[in-house]
This record gives sequence, C-alpha cells and structure tokens, in this order.
Amino acid sequence: MKHPSFYLILLSTVSLCAGSLHAQDSSDIIRKGVFYGDVRYRYETVDQDGFTQDAHASTLRSRVGFKTGLYHDFQGNIEFDLVGNIGADDYNDSVNGLTQYPLIPDPATEELNQLWISWAGLPDTTIKAGRQVINLDNQRFVGSVGWRQNDQTFDAILIENKSIKDISLQYGYVGRVNRVFGHDHPLGDYDSRTHLAHVSYALAPWLNIAGYGYWMDFDLAPASSSRTFGVRLTGETPIMNNWLFAYEAEAATQSDHGKNTGDYDDSYYHLVPSLKHGGITFGLGYESLGGDGTHAFQTPLATLHAFNGWADKFLTTPTDGLEDIYGKISYKISNTHPWLDTTTLDLVYHNFNAEDNSRDYGTEWNLQASRTFKLEDKTYPFKEFSVAIKYADYNADDIYTDTQKIWLTVGTKF
Repeated sequence: MKHPSFYLILLSTVSLCAGSLHAQDSSDIIRKGVFYGDVRYRYETVDQDGFTQDAHASTLRSRVGFKTGLYHDFQGNIEFDLVGNIGADDYNDSVNGLTQYPLIPDPATEELNQLWISWAGLPDTTIKAGRQVINLDNQRFVGSVGWRQNDQTFDAILIENKSIKDISLQYGYVGRVNRVFGHDHPLGDYDSRTHLAHVSYALAPWLNIAGYGYWMDFDLAPASSSRTFGVRLTGETPIMNNWLFAYEAEAATQSDHGKNTGDYDDSYYHLVPSLKHGGITFGLGYESLGGDGTHAFQTPLATLHAFNGWADKFLTTPTDGLEDIYGKISYKISNTHPWLDTTTLDLVYHNFNAEDNSRDYGTEWNLQASRTFKLEDKTYPFKEFSVAIKYADYNADDIYTDTQKIWLTVGTKF
C-alpha cells in the first residue's frame, strides 16, 4: 500500500458514514435497496499472423450487486464479478503463460468490482468514495472498459456539483486503477496519483461543451504519466426532411508529468460529423494522436476498444503518432418482422497512417449485428437479453500483423 494517506481518508469517510447510519433507524437502506446482476457469455477467436495457432476463448462473466436505498443523503453499493472459462481456453489470457496463442485479455478472476458509499448532504453535490466505475464523456480518456469481461475500476474519491443550471463540475482523485487483467497480473493494478477535473455545459441541443484537465501519475507505468488539457463539443440539430446533423469535435494537448522522464508535447484532434434519418446514421471521422518519433499522445485509462478499430492494434499509440480516417454506417431495423426489428447493423472502415504520414499502418473493416430483447413480463427475474456477433479484419502495411477477430456475445440482466 504505497499511498496510505489516500486509503486512510477513504477508510475514515466510509467509517464516518457508516457510524452516522448506524446511529439512526436505517431500515430504508435495505428495504429500498436493489439487488441486481448480469451474466455475459462470450466466444472469441483470433487469427493473427506470426502465431502458428489461432486463439479460442469461451468465457462467462457473472456479476451480482446490491445498491442500497437513499437514507439521510447516504447511499452505498457493493458488486462482485466472477470470470471463468466454460469451454475453449486455447488463448493467452495475459497470465496463463500460453504465449503460443494470440492475446485475449479475459483471464479467470474473482473481483470486488465496486464498493463505494456516497453522500449528497450538500446542495446539488454528491461525494462518492471507494471502488467505483468512472466514465467521462465518450471514455476516450477515462472509462470502465466495459467491453472486456473484467471492468476497469478506480479506487477514488469523486465529487460532482450541479448547483449552476446546465453545468456539471467534477473532480476526482484516483489512488489505484484496477485494470482488466485482474489482480494476478504484475501490471493488473496501478498505484496512482491521478487528478481528474471535468466541467460540462449543456448550452443547447446543438451545443454541449466539455473542458477537462487530467494529471495522471503511475508508479508501474511511468511512461504513461501525463498532463492533458482539452475541450470537447457535441450536438445535433434538424436540417431538412427529417434529417438530423450531429457532430463531435475535440482537441487536446498532452505533456510529460510526474514520474515520466520524457520531455514531450503532443496534440490530439477528433472530428466526427454525421447525418441521421430514421434508423440510419452516416458518419465520417478523423482522429489524430500526435507523436515525435520518441513519445506519443497516450490515453492509458480509456475504453480503448471503442477507438481506432476493434482489432485493438493501437491500444498504445505508435511513437510516430496515429492518424485514423474512418467512415461508418449504422442501421436499426424497424417495421419488418418481430424477430428482426430493433436489430442494429454497424459497418466501419478505417485507414491508418502515422500522424506525419511517414508510414502506412494499414486498414481495417469492422462489422457488427446486435439486438437487445426487453422482457415485458414482470414475473420473470430477467429484464432483458442481448446478443451480438462482431467481426474485425485488420490488414497491416508497414508495421503490425494481419489480424482477424470474431466475437459472439450473449447476455442477460436481472
């Protein structure tokens, strides 16, 4: 435990809250609380050049939790995860030593996924302390990596204030990052001195503004320690004949910080205009992460699978930076057949280059079909079922290796 002061504050906060609740009639904590859970099965296969054998993973994630009722402005949550294999396990899960197979970072693990207590006793303010999920904006910088079977969670204190109309102010301090690789991995947890400052302003449907500053410092990954400042604009507006124009526009700058011994200053840009009509969406995207040949713009706490292709070839930005030009089409089926309606089809094409266009990193196709079935019959314990089939085909050029991945995911919530 390398940061006793943080954990002492955290323990003191939880103890004080628990003492306050214990001193009063706390029946509402249980009576108005909610048990919840989900089960998610996934079959994943990876065919990657350079490996003589393909990877095959058949994993099941079971989650159960209890969120208390709100009582005298206090609320708590406890959540457990269990990830295991129930079939094929011919893959490198990052801790089993099967390096003859491609990596699928879903190791068998048991996790205390969340354990937090919150207090809303100040006007328009919530303070949450403990192990928790933190998702900021589109999760490009801070996210829970919900795609993997084991979430990324944060041992943190998070304060949010909404006392000014349409404005949200957030500050968080992260003492530990519990990564997706689990506690058996030598880099599964990062001791951290990370400060998160975020402000958002919902001016109008056509303009939401967010500004942020992230100071990240990691003992086990000093090269990922950085200071980032940025601004993000999003919105949508009707144009003609029931079409909507939507956009995302973001810019940030990043430099070395904390234990990082490097000396760099790189930029980030992301622009995504799109058109929506009925169930169809067309979008074009340009994302640029700067690099100087030695260092590059990094986002180590992001939900990285959502960016730069589902084959996950760019979880670490190359030192020459990355330019991702992409087009996407999404279509939600309706008014056809009950078994097809609400199914969503996604098609994405990426073209990757070095940020200065000195190298060609290749191309990638992404395809997905997904659907969620809501259950209206309240006599069943399950709220919904979901199913998705997903495909990524990365074709390398100057570096990396050709990679194809297929996923079949089936889940339910209760």
